Amino acid sequence: MFSSPWLPFLLLFLSNSVTAFQFRIPRLSPIGEKFLHHSKALELPPSDDFKTFYFNQTLDHFNYRPESYTTFPQRYIINFKYWGGANSSAPILAYLGPEAPIDSAMNVIGFMTDNAVKFNALLVYIEHRYYGKSIPFGSRKEALRNASTLGYFNSAQALADYAAILIHVKKEFSAKYSPVIVIGGSYGGMLATWFRLKYPHVALGALASSAPILYFNDITPENGYYVIVTKDFREVSQTCYESIRESWSEIETVASQSNGLSVLDKVFKTCSPLRSSTQLENYLWFMYASAAQYNHPSRYPVNRICDAIDQTYSNGTLGKIAAGVFAYRGELSCYINEPINTTETTVGWQWQRCSEMVMPISTGNDTMFPSETFDHESFSIYCNQLYGVTPRPHWVTTYYGGHDIHLILHRFASNIIFSNGLKDPYSIGGVLHNISDSLLAVYTANGSHCLDILTANRMDPEWLVTQRKTEVGIIKEWIDEYYADLANYKK
Repeated sequence: MFSSPWLPFLLLFLSNSVTAFQFRIPRLSPIGEKFLHHSKALELPPSDDFKTFYFNQTLDHFNYRPESYTTFPQRYIINFKYWGGANSSAPILAYLGPEAPIDSAMNVIGFMTDNAVKFNALLVYIEHRYYGKSIPFGSRKEALRNASTLGYFNSAQALADYAAILIHVKKEFSAKYSPVIVIGGSYGGMLATWFRLKYPHVALGALASSAPILYFNDITPENGYYVIVTKDFREVSQTCYESIRESWSEIETVASQSNGLSVLDKVFKTCSPLRSSTQLENYLWFMYASAAQYNHPSRYPVNRICDAIDQTYSNGTLGKIAAGVFAYRGELSCYINEPINTTETTVGWQWQRCSEMVMPISTGNDTMFPSETFDHESFSIYCNQLYGVTPRPHWVTTYYGGHDIHLILHRFASNIIFSNGLKDPYSIGGVLHNISDSLLAVYTANGSHCLDILTANRMDPEWLVTQRKTEVGIIKEWIDEYYADLANYKK
């Protein structure tokens, strides 16, 4: 929990009767809500194999004004346990931290530790600026004070941070010829893609898991995300899909009655009284999106919700939907309108969305949600009120590309794995077809968001095991080719 000059306005804005759809954009994160995970790995401290370091990072990599030379401590963590050493030019696997503290990555991003032995790899985890302990200006309060201090909070600066740290690590540990493979998921997967494109001299290759790099600037249909959410639910149960689709008008009908909100409070066991039907609708909207996005085996939250909806025969449609809520969250004393736990990610990602990460997501009549359109004008007004800045919806594709990606990258880029699970709604904005022999799309029909880079366990289905093996095999080919090139170079 922390304070920000905009936080009271933000919370009031989001918790009241805000109906504009642009504020229902699902978050990007490799990790879903904690209760969806099997173990307590999210809460466990990392093992003693992980050593924490701080790099004296430059505030502004792209200007030469005196204030640009200001520095801040940026956290990175290294696991030396499996490394074959600099003398063998053993590789480095580098996890590019997304919009969250790096603390949980060591236990949850299993692709790193699960494959470290195979590669004799040094494992490096780098925290994104403005998150966790990597805070400029001496404190989070100062860093988030206004648009001037937040102006250094963007993806291009983050990529330059990663490059500076990786170059430093290679120098510090005499690993000049150790190839680097960058790994990231969700927003971090976007960063991994862009890092390979922008810094090919630093990273030999990239594994970009569930990276919707094409969900910008009219490249992907705006309603694509919620079309897949709807498809996920409909494939599990047609009757469940119909109940959800019918529920929105039912909620509005009940809420319009004199005691309607009290009725909804009782049916859904709210933690505090609803002030509007929008609060309930927002909760349900995000619940369905999150369940589909993180529909991981063997818990399969979409199935849990639909089984509960279909097996409830009392209290009509709303009783069915409430049963879905209870099944999704598990047994609690109350649901919906819980105390707001505003994290640094909540505020940090809101800034990133209001500046460069403008992902226009809408719904249409072909979904189980009410039809609503992302309105760029009202979103700009909102961001101007909050930060005094206007979003730049075209900047990501200007700086990183995206349009006609198969044509443009075919001869320009190399060594990127675009991995996806097609049940992940964000896969609609991912790269799903091979671009070249080394720009490869590896996907599974049943996979969900970032599932391939999470920690493996014995319950994993065969299709997931195969996906991970395929990715490891591709990376091994890149490294073998590099070693051959290195040997020739040294002759």
